[in-house]
Amino acid sequence: MSVNEDLTYTFGLSRTCLRLLGVWPDPLVPSSDIRRPNLRFMIVTCILSFYVIIPQLTNMIRAWGNETLVVQHIASANFSLMAMCKLIITFYHGGKLRTLITSVTDDWITSSNNIWERNTMLKLAKRGRSLSFRCYALATNGYAFYLCINLLKFYRSMHEPQRPIVYRFSYPYNVQKSPNYEITFFIQLSGGAYTGLINCTVDSFVSALVLHVCAQLTILRKKLNDLVDESASSSRFKKSLAAIVTRHEHLIRNAKLIDNCYSEVLLVHMLALTFQLCFQTFQIHTMITERLDVSIFKLGFLTLYVVLVLSNLYIYCYSAEKLVKESTNMAYGMHECKWYDLPPKDAKDLMLIVHRSADPLKLTAGKFGTFSIEMFGMTVKTSMGYLSALLAMKD
Repeated sequence: MSVNEDLTYTFGLSRTCLRLLGVWPDPLVPSSDIRRPNLRFMIVTCILSFYVIIPQLTNMIRAWGNETLVVQHIASANFSLMAMCKLIITFYHGGKLRTLITSVTDDWITSSNNIWERNTMLKLAKRGRSLSFRCYALATNGYAFYLCINLLKFYRSMHEPQRPIVYRFSYPYNVQKSPNYEITFFIQLSGGAYTGLINCTVDSFVSALVLHVCAQLTILRKKLNDLVDESASSSRFKKSLAAIVTRHEHLIRNAKLIDNCYSEVLLVHMLALTFQLCFQTFQIHTMITERLDVSIFKLGFLTLYVVLVLSNLYIYCYSAEKLVKESTNMAYGMHECKWYDLPPKDAKDLMLIVHRSADPLKLTAGKFGTFSIEMFGMTVKTSMGYLSALLAMKD
């Protein structure tokens, strides 16, 4: 495959979706244009704000006192607020993300003539694609159930004097009048689609960036081992080692740039997702235990919703765990190579790599926590603890 095909393989789906949302940090676009909001971004933001988030929060306040309804509205609002935050942050840091995409492109160009390096990058890109496609598949199936529920509601209320919309809200126009009702109904439906699309797209995009850094660290570690194992003169060794140290610093900056761009929004993501999982399982538990008259579409939608929420968290935890492992492996790689065959002065220079690898690279949640598989388990455990407390309050 060519470099363009490799980039499409890695970022194809997330790039298409981010372009659809108007926030793709295109390296071919001038920096001044990246910071200028385009029409697609403004349309998506307005739909999410006025037709999804504000109605959900208003309905939550109106339902205060009814635990089941409040939990239902909070769960719905949580997911939409997460999507809005991720969209705005991606747009706000468009310039920084543009430099990252440029760096990724340069890496693919550099590795195009080295089969092992390219295969290493493709291996992790394939894992990222697999996680992304699963996330998109869950979101698509969940939205299909969501669409069936609301279209069934639309069909049943077609000839009624008071027809319900997806999210009840008092708009400054007559919602019940045609075609106002139909337009409002389908705009709110599209808002639900945008919510799932944004969450899956940004999660896949960040994961792909992190996994790319992991692949580059793996390649760099092999280059370092090859340098130590080959019999090179001291001057050549120092020159090659300097290039490796410079490359290592570049990868550290890229990893920290990803973390700086998304750290705050990932804190919101982690907190909101903890409550989201609690609220959704509470809804499913209530439906099953109280034997409510609920359609199979709604039960299927809520079940897929829970699995999607877990997938959105896992995609971060997996890529972050891989980043920690590969960054610390740079130091462990020193012990695996034949450093003892080097002259003492050259062997001491390797401590630069060990020193910079002592502090592993991380993907953090607002600097308070580090994403990892362990965090995934702790988040699920904490969410189930909140569920127990919520069920106790209800009883």
